[in-house]
Amino acid sequence: MPAVSGRGGRGRRRTISEINMVPFIDVMLVLLIIFMVSAPLMTPGVVDLPSIGQAQRQPDRVIEVIIDSSEQLRLKVDGQRAGADGGTDGGQRIELSQLARQVRELQEGKANAPVIIAADKGVKYESVVKVMDTLQRAGVQRVGLAVRTTGA
Repeated sequence: MPAVSGRGGRGRRRTISEINMVPFIDVMLVLLIIFMVSAPLMTPGVVDLPSIGQAQRQPDRVIEVIIDSSEQLRLKVDGQRAGADGGTDGGQRIELSQLARQVRELQEGKANAPVIIAADKGVKYESVVKVMDTLQRAGVQRVGLAVRTTGA
């Protein structure tokens, strides 16, 4: 006796609504083989990380260029005013055109003396970049930015 489906349709098949996994597995195996063959042929990149052994002691002289909220420049050396009186106020006011000459004089022939730029948070980024560019064009080798951390 022939098999009869429950709906009265003779010989009708239900469609299978499952995903055929065989092509997916074939593609995955091919990719796995390609990666296994090519992995030993790749040369590892060399990462040049900074070492902490070079900065064992603080520099003898630190020159600080301060950009205040009105974008005026001031100079300080080792936390003190760069002027002749050596006071500890905000620093000696200076124009951008005189900055390179003044910093070179304060470095006293030591081109690797660090110069730190400290800017108020309201200062335009363009002003900080102008100061950095001026110092680098003058041949100052070590120019950095001061970072203030907020205590929790």
